Amino acid sequence: MSIRYFISRIFLLMGILPVSHQLAAAQSPAHDTIPVYPIRLITLDPGHFHAALVQKSMYADVDPVVHVYAPGGAELKEHLALIEKYNTRAQDPADWKEVVYEGADYEQAMLKERTGNVVVLAGNNRHKMDYISACVEAGFNVLSDKPMIIRPKDLAALEKAFADAKKNKVVLYDIMTERYQITTILQRTLSLVPEVFGRLEKGTKDNPAVTKESVHHFFKYVSGKPLTRPEWYFDVEQQGEGIVDVTTHLVDLIQWECFPEQALDYRKDIEMLAARRWPTLLTPAQYSLVTGKGVYPSFLQKYVADSLLTVYANGEMDYTIRGIHARVSVRWNFQAPEGTGDTHYSMMRGELASLVIRQGKEQQYKPVLYIEPVHASAGYAAVLEKEIAKLQDLYPGLALKKTDAGWQVMIPDKYSLDHEATFAEVTKKYLRYVKEGRLPVWEVPDMLAKYYTTMKALELALADKGGH
Repeated sequence: MSIRYFISRIFLLMGILPVSHQLAAAQSPAHDTIPVYPIRLITLDPGHFHAALVQKSMYADVDPVVHVYAPGGAELKEHLALIEKYNTRAQDPADWKEVVYEGADYEQAMLKERTGNVVVLAGNNRHKMDYISACVEAGFNVLSDKPMIIRPKDLAALEKAFADAKKNKVVLYDIMTERYQITTILQRTLSLVPEVFGRLEKGTKDNPAVTKESVHHFFKYVSGKPLTRPEWYFDVEQQGEGIVDVTTHLVDLIQWECFPEQALDYRKDIEMLAARRWPTLLTPAQYSLVTGKGVYPSFLQKYVADSLLTVYANGEMDYTIRGIHARVSVRWNFQAPEGTGDTHYSMMRGELASLVIRQGKEQQYKPVLYIEPVHASAGYAAVLEKEIAKLQDLYPGLALKKTDAGWQVMIPDKYSLDHEATFAEVTKKYLRYVKEGRLPVWEVPDMLAKYYTTMKALELALADKGGH
């Protein structure tokens, strides 16, 4: 631990801020001794709002002093502003103290000073694999936003990083928030009840057994204010194409639901059948609205034609996973219509029923789970009611509502988490893994299988005539 770390802690406790540091939070009262926490967070080069969402909540045994290392600029200011917003909110305010190192040598300073033991990564994806490698080689735990990699050539580096993490007894993990949505949890749970779902169908390429689709928007609100995206976000060489970005969540859910807690081997379990990608076109006015910039930077000029910015944010893949046909697709529009937002569609086809999550106009743009039997009967209805009654022990208030195609699962609002709230759930589970010193045995092979799937999809899509 560096001298600088202890000096900064003493200054914090005394209410004094060194000139070389910035503090984006109120000072805490002085104490006679410096408390010792098993978890100390470091935020490295925060360029995406997900870095701040990790700190929307406080956590037991986590030091409220968080050291931030960054090159400076607007992205750092926006990150600190979000933390300050969490610290000053009226209801359940956070109490983070941000100590900032700002300079061109920020990564070297972080590795040298070792002011924490868990590094949070969320930002420019072009740098992420290098950050991950450097951190795990130096013995830091890493909690990384998705995607960990955006280029097929980095898959080998990711595999080595997991091996280095094991060797150095640290935990490398990515932030899979969608596992904590109640509709997905119940879809997975019911798919494991043979009397309700039967066995998962194998499907075909034209009629897959599992389908997951999501629609996202460049312009949106985060923590109540319009989100400003960095200009590099629209460069697929820095952010990554849509087929390797948001699809990470969807591929993860397919593995997590269809093969729960099973270690996959990407070398033999995954076969990519087809993949395609297509662009979203942004006008100069739209680009200016979401970035706050008036003109396209030089690194985006190669994507501009007739003043429109081409962003390959959309993609679709068809593949098999242990013989099960799956389809994943993601679309990015500029802005959602008033009263709507990002949407998710998920379908699992079983021998006895399909489990479907819809989030459209009929559902008031909130995810809703449906059970649609292949053959409706009084006997099936009785079995389903019995199984839902069992689940009420875990989720009091859970109920069924008859629909034309089957049933809607009525889920009390208290079990639903918005996107921002899921970050605390992921972080709490990750911190438990750090304290235990290991991940479940299936997590690492399944993360590798997930990124192999998205990388193979990108390779196939680029090989198509539509590739750039």
